[in-house]
Amino acid sequence: MEQSFLAWLRGRLRSLPGVAVGIGDDAAIIDCPPGRQLVATTDAIIDRVDFVTGEHALADIGVKAMMINLSDIAAMGATPTAALVTLALPTQAIQDGAVTRGGATETAAAVYEGILQAAERFGVAIAGGDLSVYDGPLSITITLLGTAPTGAGWLRCGAVEGDHLIVTGPLGGSLLGRHLNPRPRLDLVEPLRGCADVHAAIDISDGFSLDLDRLCAASGVGAEIDTAAIPIHPDAVTRSETSGTTPLDHALGDGEDFELILALSDDDWKRFQAAYPDTELTAVGRFIGRTGLWSRGDRGLRRMLASGFIHGGQRRTDGEGDT
Repeated sequence: MEQSFLAWLRGRLRSLPGVAVGIGDDAAIIDCPPGRQLVATTDAIIDRVDFVTGEHALADIGVKAMMINLSDIAAMGATPTAALVTLALPTQAIQDGAVTRGGATETAAAVYEGILQAAERFGVAIAGGDLSVYDGPLSITITLLGTAPTGAGWLRCGAVEGDHLIVTGPLGGSLLGRHLNPRPRLDLVEPLRGCADVHAAIDISDGFSLDLDRLCAASGVGAEIDTAAIPIHPDAVTRSETSGTTPLDHALGDGEDFELILALSDDDWKRFQAAYPDTELTAVGRFIGRTGLWSRGDRGLRRMLASGFIHGGQRRTDGEGDT
């Protein structure tokens, strides 16, 4: 199965700069341009935890697997170059939307249709990976490589008191479908680098408030949030009609928005706004010296709990960070 599939895959791939040796050897060889550092991220998605075969098309699942890694690269202020893809394929027939696929090779090809679509869109080379067949659920792991200017990668730990708290787009309601085809904000990396020093950044994968709490913990600061300024996606409004919670609650905690949270100085925020007056970026508060998340409203500052989406369908409310 593996050799025949790799022959099919090689026929689908195109050569891209940066990959000196790709599929077909024991390992890939990646070129790293002078003056840039390698940035690497990996994420796995698993059937019944991050997607549901039978409800979601395999190609869409492949798109999601690539896009969530691209979002991590964007959060580091980096440019993606190459990916390593590992598929763990179930031995039994698998439901792909309304179609039952009976073979591991057919399942792999269907998943790869989405992976290749996303890779081509963002100029990412598939440099290698692995295939295995086992008695278990479909699992897709992508390791994505990129580069950033030496010493200039965006981290979570640089926000300082007085920085503007910025979000890059509307939030909430992603589980109505956007979670399968998120928009990694790679389009913002070069514009921001051109006129701002991003003090800290994180992508919103588990919910705005939970991921903001992680950034604050890494930076040793707190955040004062103007909840009325948070851009709310129409999907959050739609979900609120049946969920029993408000659109704001969905914007704060739904997760899988894959927008970015940024910390920018006042001067840099003004400079960016002047250069890009039609930007989607929105200032929703400030970073403060007092730790914790605080909402600003008519009653003054009130303590907020960080809430977010934990994959597998659970919601968590606390201040825990990544492990």
